[in-house]
Amino acid sequence: MYAELRDTAGELAGILWREHTVYRERGGGVVIRGEHVRRWISLAPTGGKDRALLRAGRILDGGTTAPARTEVVVDLTAGTAELAAICRRLLADVAAMDEPAPAPDRGGKAGKREKPGRKARAPRPGRRPRKERHTGAGSWFVMLCVVAVLGAWLYSLFGGRGY
Repeated sequence: MYAELRDTAGELAGILWREHTVYRERGGGVVIRGEHVRRWISLAPTGGKDRALLRAGRILDGGTTAPARTEVVVDLTAGTAELAAICRRLLADVAAMDEPAPAPDRGGKAGKREKPGRKARAPRPGRRPRKERHTGAGSWFVMLCVVAVLGAWLYSLFGGRGY
């Protein structure tokens, strides 16, 4: 059974990807790795004659493989083109699972703070982007009032006498 799986995997690998690695699993199956697309396909014996378990998953950063995302039992007597079509469907399912879900539209509500880790919004047209923190006019007014109150207190303390 291993020889049949190995031959089938070699043919599939040539059809699916130009760059691939084919190797044997511990359980007697065969793995096809496509490093450039960050996906893998596995053919494993099922115990039935001319049938195999076809699994697909993704390759994580660092080269480790993630658990299978999809799997299906296939008939090995089917043509290589049919098996390749099944593999492409499984790989498309894996790719669809990896894409993040679209963010819900917030309806343009103003005044909401963004959650940590989210991308910052693009600046509004007609406004200059802030490059650094600055003290606003309201802050300057408060500081001027504090200085005025402090000056008035010192003036009342010394009574305007010229010491």
